[in-house]
Amino acid sequence: AVKDQGRGAFPSASPGHPLPPVSCYSLVNAFQWIQYSILSNVFVHFYGVSFTEIDWLSMVYMVVYVPLILPATWLLDARGLRLTALLGAGLNALGAWLKCASLAPGRYALTMAAQAVCGLVSTACSVAVLGNQLGTAIGFLLPPVLVPNTPDDIDLMAHNISIMFYGTAIVSTLLFFLTGVVFEEKPKYPPSHSQALLQAMPPEDYSYKQSIINLIKNVPFVLLLISYGIMTGTFYSVSTLLNQMIVTHYEGEEVNAGRIGLTLVVAGMVGSIICGLWLDYTKTYKQTTLIVYILSFIGMVVFTFTLDLGYLIVVFVTGGVLGFFMTGYLPLGFEFAVEITYPESEGTSSGLLNASAQIFGIVFTLVQGKLTTDYSPRAGNLFLCAWLFVGIILTALIKSDLRRHNVNSGIMNMDVKAVSDDSFTLIILLHLNGWLLLN
Repeated sequence: AVKDQGRGAFPSASPGHPLPPVSCYSLVNAFQWIQYSILSNVFVHFYGVSFTEIDWLSMVYMVVYVPLILPATWLLDARGLRLTALLGAGLNALGAWLKCASLAPGRYALTMAAQAVCGLVSTACSVAVLGNQLGTAIGFLLPPVLVPNTPDDIDLMAHNISIMFYGTAIVSTLLFFLTGVVFEEKPKYPPSHSQALLQAMPPEDYSYKQSIINLIKNVPFVLLLISYGIMTGTFYSVSTLLNQMIVTHYEGEEVNAGRIGLTLVVAGMVGSIICGLWLDYTKTYKQTTLIVYILSFIGMVVFTFTLDLGYLIVVFVTGGVLGFFMTGYLPLGFEFAVEITYPESEGTSSGLLNASAQIFGIVFTLVQGKLTTDYSPRAGNLFLCAWLFVGIILTALIKSDLRRHNVNSGIMNMDVKAVSDDSFTLIILLHLNGWLLLN
């Protein structure tokens, strides 16, 4: 799902809704994020650099995201989703074309700059969760097929990489024009009663600065901010280092490493859908989030101790189970945050969640990469297991205050944040108007 506009929602796709183009360029952006890491041994040879330097081609997304997320969410709130999407799609295409200019050994710095430009886009499309997951899945699958490891023939390697880079650039450019043609600012009708109320509020009653302050003071959100960062940072680290983990124990299995990554993400997409349906039916946000967190921890432990058994089929199964819960957790975190922070801007709360994920992702990838290189993949994975256990404790401490659900159910006995006191009365008076807009 994708944020609607400013204080908008995460509605489902519908005719005329902005979801499809945002999800598409989010897909391409996620593909560009993982395309180096899943071919780390190939690019180490092609550019003549270390594995750590190739890991940084993934981590640069995270580094760029952190300082730019607040300006990006301000732009989203102040100028709307259409302008933000056009800017993101344009930068996505620019970064892809810059990569085409880096198709030669010795041009690592240029490909890093191109990846940094693509990283800018992640701040504009990070809440398009399913599109992002699908892009990661394709990024695991296609690059190992398009670029087989040919260490004895650099010219052939460059040719294969050029097919991947130019194909990505063409698709990114087409999506830029598609975004400009079909993208609408917001859906015709509000997706829920709570959004009808917020859209009816005068813009001058909303304060971006006050929203940030309110979120920082919200203890349940801060706990979720940390626990979400741990879980998603773990996913980023595992995704970045998956190729290195697999080829350490299964030499020459680059293609299967990509397929294992694909299995991990596709299983997670199924998990996202199932968890979403379960949440829609039960509204048990904390319970579901906590259970999925615990099962992700168990999945990580099992994956860690079965990775070196010598049977790839076992890695496929354990990777799929890990992905089902770990990747499936990502939209749960967004939805839980929206519930406990309503009526704060969903762009702001989701942006802070993603910033936390990037910070943990950078630290986890660096530490796990070092442990994997100096000791073994098991040492790096055990490091992540320890942090996931900490995340379980923090999730258990979150107080479940389903503010958005209460408003959608017609319960208005809640504090309204980021608006003036006079606006609270206005929101109550507009409650009936919200129902009329939706029915």
